[in-house]
Amino acid sequence: MFVWYRHSALTIIYLSDVSRSSKSGALAESAWNGRGWTLQEFLAPNVVIFYQKDWSLYLDDRTPNHKESVAIMQELAYATCIDLRALVNFQPGMRTAREKLQWASKRVTTWQEDIAYSLFGIFGVHLPVIYGEKKQNALGRLLQEIIARSGEITPLDWVGKSSEFNSCLPADITSYEVAPCTLPSPSEHEIRTAVSSLRDTTTVELASNLYTVLCDMRAPRFAHCRLSLPCIVFPVTAVRRRRDEDHATYFAYDVKAEGLNDLLIITEEKLVQFSRTRPARQAFWLVRPWDRSLLELPDFADDTQCVDDCTLPWSLSRNSLVGLPTGHESDDSEAHLRALRLIVHLGQPFAAFLLAQQWGGEYKRIASDHDIIAQVSDMTSVRHMMDVRTLEIL
Repeated sequence: MFVWYRHSALTIIYLSDVSRSSKSGALAESAWNGRGWTLQEFLAPNVVIFYQKDWSLYLDDRTPNHKESVAIMQELAYATCIDLRALVNFQPGMRTAREKLQWASKRVTTWQEDIAYSLFGIFGVHLPVIYGEKKQNALGRLLQEIIARSGEITPLDWVGKSSEFNSCLPADITSYEVAPCTLPSPSEHEIRTAVSSLRDTTTVELASNLYTVLCDMRAPRFAHCRLSLPCIVFPVTAVRRRRDEDHATYFAYDVKAEGLNDLLIITEEKLVQFSRTRPARQAFWLVRPWDRSLLELPDFADDTQCVDDCTLPWSLSRNSLVGLPTGHESDDSEAHLRALRLIVHLGQPFAAFLLAQQWGGEYKRIASDHDIIAQVSDMTSVRHMMDVRTLEIL
């Protein structure tokens, strides 16, 4: 259907519950704005005209194309929480996948599978439509395709219940209603200041080794409901339940992990309590899904590019190299600087996943009702960041 709208000469949108007397803002209240399939009705076409209940032009706006009406597009942007530029000139694809999923998170469809099917064109994917498969499977197939084809890990950023399709995916699209976890990034000045404190030879060597390992990591793979996720792992050493904060629907746990600050995890699942002196038979990990953007590579970098092929970000000057170990060629110093900048980024707070190992060696994600925000306890202790693995998640 997306293609039909895309190639239409004109798309007419009939607002059956908006009367002639309605004022600006009626779009947000219209039932049309809450339906799943209508998302592509106004994103895909190049020319759109909105009509009210009596077939008069919406707000009596006589602009030949309502996508060129500043008033209507601003109102639609407010009503849908979609960026004005995307409304006017939408391009299907998988970039900003998490944002697109949020657009659909509050919409409803008659058939439960349609909330996923209505997004196929938005993401530019071609998958079979299988009514009766249930929404978890339909949404799971869509998210699997997005991650498998694009390597995007942003669809893994959600809170709520895990899907039966795969534990790293949500059971319902409403889990994307909350804005994605956005943590503050250090300024360029803060990065350079931190780099200057990481100048000892051991740290530089370890950082360079870590950079090379992460640069060689492949993108996530997702097929047959199994996710192969590259990540930095931190073994959990203790889980203790906070009984004074128990709730009827969830449990609160104090969690300790090697190399991380202590943190609180709230989940509906009942976890096994253990400590170093009373270890559990099942292994738990806090993991940081690997994000290649932290390498600060150019946009055209691919999975085969290694550290020696990379150039410094344009914002870095030769003055940034002052204070690094001497006796190396300029390209070595630049490589060391890239590696130390990576360590600074890895030292910042991040959104973590809690994984539980299964009997077959695979893992399952423990869903949380809140973002799990973790941070390394000591940025200078690079060894705690060097456990890099690709985990198989069911």
